[in-house]
Amino acid sequence: MEFGPLPLDAAEGGVLAHTLRGDGFVLKKGSRLWAEEIATLRAAGIETVVVARNTSEEMSEDQCAFKIATFARGQNLSADRPFTGRANLRAEQDGILRVDVEAITKGNSVDEALTLATPPDYARLSRNQLAATAKVITYFARADAVDRVATLVHGALSLHPFQAMRTVLIVTETPGQKPTLAIKGAEAIRTRLEALGSPDLTTLTVPHTEAAVRDALMTSAPGDLTLILGGSATSDRRDVAPAAVVAAGGLIERFGMPVDPGNLLALGTFRGKPLVILPGCARSPALNGADWVLERLAARLPVTGDDIAAMGVGGLLKEIPSRPQPREPRG
Repeated sequence: MEFGPLPLDAAEGGVLAHTLRGDGFVLKKGSRLWAEEIATLRAAGIETVVVARNTSEEMSEDQCAFKIATFARGQNLSADRPFTGRANLRAEQDGILRVDVEAITKGNSVDEALTLATPPDYARLSRNQLAATAKVITYFARADAVDRVATLVHGALSLHPFQAMRTVLIVTETPGQKPTLAIKGAEAIRTRLEALGSPDLTTLTVPHTEAAVRDALMTSAPGDLTLILGGSATSDRRDVAPAAVVAAGGLIERFGMPVDPGNLLALGTFRGKPLVILPGCARSPALNGADWVLERLAARLPVTGDDIAAMGVGGLLKEIPSRPQPREPRG
């Protein structure tokens, strides 16, 4: 690409690099300078302008951005029309965005003028929300560089839409516990699931004992997901809820997660379906580790113990007022 100041007589056909304003006219950066624009500038007493010119081996910024964006686009993503060297991808539905981080990084390393930005991997997106933006820094870029980037990022982005889940929620009560605690907890979980497109929720309230939770698990109708919200926090794999899951024939794959709030979550399976023992902070509407797990499950993405281990970076979330053990001492 040729770039720099030129006299008006030599600038026709170039792309204006900087916005110019005068009496009765505005020529924005990125505008093509044809005979009419040259005449306007000459009448305003402007003698030289800074322009960019492409060679035969280069593509315009809009062409570059659109090609990169459309190659990166996977399922359930749509591409906007390019403008000023930018092409956006948007979510066609509510869901979870998967990002091939290595592919995006390699693509962004080909040419400093060619960039592709995305939200983090596993980001929750709403319909029409931005999933990526391809932005070309310069007015033109080499076609062969664009081709390399497009090849590297091909299919690197995909949206996994939320799908309705039939959910069984077992809520336990401890002796002397206020009845409103179980009610409010169940409502908080219902609200979360409805936001994920899963309003079909069956709630069972039982005493906080291993036998009661075990029996509830074994006699409840099977669903796509089983949740347990204990009246008392789970503090060990041998505590009430995990022990009841094992006694009923289920499996606890991981107890504890490196996300705060949300540390006391347990992940398992029951009857071949996912099971989650929720942390007490799930009673709050504030974001916590349980949200990350429920979102992936609603998008029909697998969640393993290794997946939870990988949530630690970025897992220090905002403090919530209801936490009985704040991170820092008070008073």
